[in-house]
Amino acid sequence: MPLSSRLPRFLAFPLLIALLALACGLTPGQGSESQYPMELASFTENGAAVTISLERDGAGGFLLAATFTPIEAGFHLYSKDTPLDGIDGLGRPTLLELTSQSKLAALGSLIESAAPLAEPISPDQAGLFVYPDGPVTLRLPVALPDTESETVSDEVSVTYMVCSQRGCKQPVMGKIIPVTVPSKNSTR
Repeated sequence: MPLSSRLPRFLAFPLLIALLALACGLTPGQGSESQYPMELASFTENGAAVTISLERDGAGGFLLAATFTPIEAGFHLYSKDTPLDGIDGLGRPTLLELTSQSKLAALGSLIESAAPLAEPISPDQAGLFVYPDGPVTLRLPVALPDTESETVSDEVSVTYMVCSQRGCKQPVMGKIIPVTVPSKNSTR
């Protein structure tokens, strides 16, 4: 009995696609879309673990993302809109930025995964807003470099300060993070 008569019709097309992918040397889950999010860098410093990655949005665009995760419970990060020097010396913004040498191009503003708390954490910190305790991800819409090579060495910058009711860790200010990003050529 031929295989086609024993195989339900709704399985025939996906099976054909899988066989073609195997013939081309691809494994399940491999391909241009499955590589995202693509981790670019990670480090732990002054109370937070930071992961930099490249993501795809629903429209096929690219987002540079940084997830800042306090490594101790009860710690928070400050709003991206906090002044660079804080307010009266308190707090520092949580930022993901392209450096002046970056080959990526920003296509918009930072997008927060969580809104800052509506009220300051204490009356003496009026105007100083924090994210809820725990991790926060900032995303920046970007255009990839337009080069012939598949990947490009680049750099991004992060700023943050981790605090709790008991005190703060030293701020990380404008830390340069080397990354390797795909070019437009490699994602076509």
